[in-house]
Amino acid sequence: MNSPISDSLLEGLTVLDFTRVLAGPYCTRLMADLGARVIKIERPVEGDDTRAFYLQLEEGRTDQSSYFVRFNAGKESVAIDLGNPAAKPVVLDLARKADVLIENFVPGVMARHGIGYDAVAAANPSIVYCSISGYGQTGPLRNRPAFAHLINAASGGMDLDRQGAPEPRVAYLQSADALAGVHAFGLVLAAVNRRQRTGQGAYLDVSMLQSLWGAEDIGIAAALNGGAITKGPRPGMIIHAIRGRPLAVQFIGGGPTWDRLLAVMGRGGPAGAEQFSTPMGRRNHWPELRKVICDWLDGFESIEVAMKALTAARVPCAPVETMEDVLAHPHMAEREAFTTIPHQGRGEARVTSSPFHVDGAAVHAKGAAPYRAGEDTREVLSKTLGYSAERIESLLESGAVAVP
Repeated sequence: MNSPISDSLLEGLTVLDFTRVLAGPYCTRLMADLGARVIKIERPVEGDDTRAFYLQLEEGRTDQSSYFVRFNAGKESVAIDLGNPAAKPVVLDLARKADVLIENFVPGVMARHGIGYDAVAAANPSIVYCSISGYGQTGPLRNRPAFAHLINAASGGMDLDRQGAPEPRVAYLQSADALAGVHAFGLVLAAVNRRQRTGQGAYLDVSMLQSLWGAEDIGIAAALNGGAITKGPRPGMIIHAIRGRPLAVQFIGGGPTWDRLLAVMGRGGPAGAEQFSTPMGRRNHWPELRKVICDWLDGFESIEVAMKALTAARVPCAPVETMEDVLAHPHMAEREAFTTIPHQGRGEARVTSSPFHVDGAAVHAKGAAPYRAGEDTREVLSKTLGYSAERIESLLESGAVAVP
């Protein structure tokens, strides 16, 4: 569990979490890890879509996926049917008690339920209200369905990832979701900082598409200033197998890394040719230079010997690892990269820790993920909102809220 040091960073912050799947839940998981109270609003019965995903942690159940548990550890769950008219007053009462509200529905959904920013800000003018969506809350693409795969296609990233291949490919990593979640995390805390100084709330609009551009380093900057976008193969980046084991090597177009690589390869060899002597020359003649470097790598008897030579020359390199190898690596153990949390059905479950340390200590999940959608409904309505038992029963009967 968390150390008191990391818990204290967001201690006292209450977050209403209307998000599901990945971008929003990742954002609010980071907040929970740092001590925020996160109240996750789920659909009655089914809950977050990802409850039904792979891998189910408990035999015979379809709502205990490792995906859901990982991204929702340390949160409370309140089940609310947003389509029920009686739900709106409950949400507004929760908003009055909250510092932050985060949602990632298609633009307009929250407003149709009467809980868009204007309605919530009328109830709590100092609320920090963050909307995460695929294309942003404005523009002609705003209503398009958005998943990371689709955003990758629409962003230009999928085209760039072809690296000169004839067909685009599906990216394994859900980068658009994760990047949008991290951008929302930082933006929300910036708005909270302003509110602490001025009392002013905020409406925040985070676009997955624009967040994904943060992972593109050269092409957009060049194109915006009249340059051509290089679509690949990517200069300076090599993956080459040595005796059947792939090795990744990288140097930048100019500066010390190329000089170091050239020194270890031998300045009098093919890599020292005039056509490779400038950053632009190496870029323009990349296929030829790549072959020269790969031919040189083929001279090593093993990947270990190659890495030793490159590392001694301070040339960045790394073996291409399998996920199985990474999970078992002692580096991950020393970094405390994984956390064990309680799980009602199987005793415990393992999840990733937050990807940062605070004051020298790893930041772990604050506690278990909600075992059932709405398992905290009664307690939150009673203790946080002060609802009477009679009012809670009335809401349950109306279907506006639910318990497992």
